[in-house]
Amino acid sequence: STQSRSSAASDVYKRQLLDTNAGNLRITTYDTAKGPEAAARQAIAEGNKLILGPLLGSNIPSVTAPARAADVPVISFSNDTGAAGPDVFIMGHIPEQSITRTVQYARSQGAQNFAIIAPDGEYGSRAEDAVRRAVAAYGGAVVWTERFARGNTSIVSAAERLKAHGGYDTVLVADGARLAAQAAGVLNPGGAMTTRLLGTELWSGEGSVTRASALTGAWFSAVSDDRYKRFTDSYEARFGSQPYRIATLGYDAVLLTLRVARDWRPGRDFPAGALRSEDGFLGLDGAFRFGRNGLVERAFEVREVRDGAVVVVENAPSRF
Repeated sequence: STQSRSSAASDVYKRQLLDTNAGNLRITTYDTAKGPEAAARQAIAEGNKLILGPLLGSNIPSVTAPARAADVPVISFSNDTGAAGPDVFIMGHIPEQSITRTVQYARSQGAQNFAIIAPDGEYGSRAEDAVRRAVAAYGGAVVWTERFARGNTSIVSAAERLKAHGGYDTVLVADGARLAAQAAGVLNPGGAMTTRLLGTELWSGEGSVTRASALTGAWFSAVSDDRYKRFTDSYEARFGSQPYRIATLGYDAVLLTLRVARDWRPGRDFPAGALRSEDGFLGLDGAFRFGRNGLVERAFEVREVRDGAVVVVENAPSRF
């Protein structure tokens, strides 16, 4: 619910301030259930110079309208890349970046001819475009694409059509582990890895990844969980519950704000330009930085499904 998300966000912000003993920062939470624009206007009227949020991409235009008029930058937790700008920073995990990292690794391991199985809709289109751009950048060829409608056995039919076409050695399945396993059962029957499979960030944290023998040997990329476990243990000890996985976005946003605010004089406009650093920042989800276009760039590790577990085969870089 919106209320539970708002309460959870407040706990994350409190946790960050407690961890850093920050005394020069005031954080106030505003519930967008009453309307994102109204929440933003209230925040600005009460003197806030930076907005962290909203979570939903659909709420960004309503928030940025009053924010821009007041020269208040926005750090959104959405992954809506189309909403980014010089004063709107998109901090959510961007699927294309995970796919690019995986394709880069696959190429380094000899993958040459790529095929794609992707769902109808925006996510599938973004995934397909990401593969094509990555292959153009790192070499190889995209030899075939199959699209499917989520539900029923559509992904199985797509995998059967792809298998009949042939000509590939590597296939990216742009969906969660449950549906990917159905496609893998067609492409790698009996668990024999005849085709190298690639997944997306949707596989991160999904237990079903390790339960499907047909996914053995598959690669996918995600942000490192090394710091997240320590964060959840400390959060539960302090607040008595487990945080949402995306809570790290709020924690890292506050961490970023604290670092930038060291040289900021309250009362003046927040120095949005300082949010862009070539060196980047290190947060719970690893190294990240914002580009001139306002989009976050993250460091991803590459993981492999192996022997009923997920293992890291290439670590995420610790800096840019």
